[in-house]
Amino acid sequence: MNLQKVISGFFIIFAMTLNYGFFYGNPTILIEHSKYELFAAIVINLIATVLKFGDKTQVGSVLLATSLVADIQLIISASLWSYGLYALGHMDEEITTAIISFSGGALLANITSVVIFVGDTLKSKR
Repeated sequence: MNLQKVISGFFIIFAMTLNYGFFYGNPTILIEHSKYELFAAIVINLIATVLKFGDKTQVGSVLLATSLVADIQLIISASLWSYGLYALGHMDEEITTAIISFSGGALLANITSVVIFVGDTLKSKR
């Protein structure tokens, strides 16, 4: 068993599940989406990204790209939340929907990362 693969896989899958937990719910009702879960998703995504920097393979490059996409979209999502709350002073439906939409894009990037990770793991066993 490769301990680095276990740790990397843990954070890749954990990032996806946290992202899904934040994304799940009505996109127009912000109370259904926890700011703490968004923060946790950002932190775990950043950890997963750092763990992917050491992989010099082509698959590693694609995994890193998907992580960077997820990181950027989650950071944009959190920035929109801050903008709506502190700059505008209120959260309207348009900002709420944009927050959830960006996290949905990050979720898609995380799902892609998990599929590639699992595929690479299955391929290396043969």
